[in-house]
Amino acid sequence: MDVWEMAQWSAWVGLEEARSVVPRLPGVYMARSGLEGCVVYVGCAKERAGNGSRPANGMRGRIAKYTSGLASGLGEAALDRALADPQWLRERLAEVEAGQPVRAAQWAKAALARAELELCWAVTATGDGAKALEDRVIAVLRPTLWNR
Repeated sequence: MDVWEMAQWSAWVGLEEARSVVPRLPGVYMARSGLEGCVVYVGCAKERAGNGSRPANGMRGRIAKYTSGLASGLGEAALDRALADPQWLRERLAEVEAGQPVRAAQWAKAALARAELELCWAVTATGDGAKALEDRVIAVLRPTLWNR
């Protein structure tokens, strides 16, 4: 089955834009890379509860974590690829040698920028539904994915 038939997917948007428009609901998101031209990562977010003063986060919370420099999931996968790119590493080393070292989170953000990511997503009714959809999408797209 084609992944586009598995759910109602949003249009593709850039990672930074996605940070403010992805719903605060459970669902599945796909990332495609401008460098590779295909879907490279599939993830899901369950119901991510707020803390009383903040609303629930769902997929928006997950994407916000990545864009803040969290090196897990999509962020870790992008950083792994950047660290395997000698030119990217030379640029980071030149920054350090010029007295401009940055924190690890900044490297993670730079790795995401390097990947030129766009996202699309599908909302699900529950977190369990998100996990089930994620598993089905990964099964179809596995050969091209950065997912471990």
